[in-house]
Order: sequence, then structure tokens, then C-alpha cells
Amino acid sequence: QVQLVESGGGLVQAGGSLRLSCAASGSISTINRMAWYRQARGKQRELVATITDGARTNYADSVKGRFTISRDNAKNTVYLQMNSLKPEDTAVYYCNADIFTIGTMYLRSYWGQGTQVTVSS
Repeated sequence: QVQLVESGGGLVQAGGSLRLSCAASGSISTINRMAWYRQARGKQRELVATITDGARTNYADSVKGRFTISRDNAKNTVYLQMNSLKPEDTAVYYCNADIFTIGTMYLRSYWGQGTQVTVSS
């Protein structure tokens, strides 16, 4: 079994910063791609940022230059540093990871439970 647990969400004023963390635990062999998604009320879930096991990153245009994704492979943890936050960044943020579990030969995608980020104007 694998679990992803997010932390770091909260309420912040526009222009402020937050740092999200997501720790993976359980029967993990290898973690490939890790990512952050978000879903605002009434909207579809959208990709925010991804990072490969080789630390290559990719960002949605809406967050480029403001958000930074990083990972600590020793801790099986991915981070999202969010700066210059805007009210339109308000959403539930979800962690996602593609993981090989111990004893298996296939890759499976896992999701965290989500953490609320609210940016006030």
C-alpha cells in the first residue's frame, strides 16, 4: 500500500507565499514522475507542475515564474513553493506520483487527499 499525504495549505493574502509538501510512504520501490494538480470550485482539475525522477520540471503557463516544484528523493517527498500568489490560485491542490511498488512490475498513479489553498484579495 502507498499513501501520499499533503501539507502546507492555508489562507494567504494576495502577493504572499505558501509551500506545499507531499510525502509518499508505504511499499515503494521507485517513484518516477511527481506532480501537483489543482481544482478550483466548479472547474476541472488542471496540471500545475511536474518533475521527473531526473529533476526535469514543467509548469502550467499560469504559474511559470511564480511556482517552483522540487523533490527530495531520499524522503520520497515533493514540494511546491508558491510565490506571488493571486486570488485565481485558490483551489484544492493535489499531489500525484507514478510509483513502482515493491514486488510489482507495473507503474501505478497515486493521489493525495488534497490541501486547500485560499488566496484573499
